[in-house]
Amino acid sequence: MLTVGCAKPPPTSSAAPRLALAAEAKTPCALHILPEQPTLADLEIGYVTRGAQIVACDAARRLAVETYAAQQALTLADQAAR
Repeated sequence: MLTVGCAKPPPTSSAAPRLALAAEAKTPCALHILPEQPTLADLEIGYVTRGAQIVACDAARRLAVETYAAQQALTLADQAAR
């Protein structure tokens, strides 16, 4: 009796692991827009709102960069293991 498949090459490794990019990193950053004739209150609200938006946008950008760097590290580790 012959054993079928004993001379087959070993299975190839699967593709490198992939990380999912968070939705926050894909979403365009919001930017507060002042009204046509802004009052002092509008300017103060705009200043605070834009500051918070810049912080949130920078955090999303940092998340995207860190995810990309981790993905590259996984790919390099997978290539080195082959």
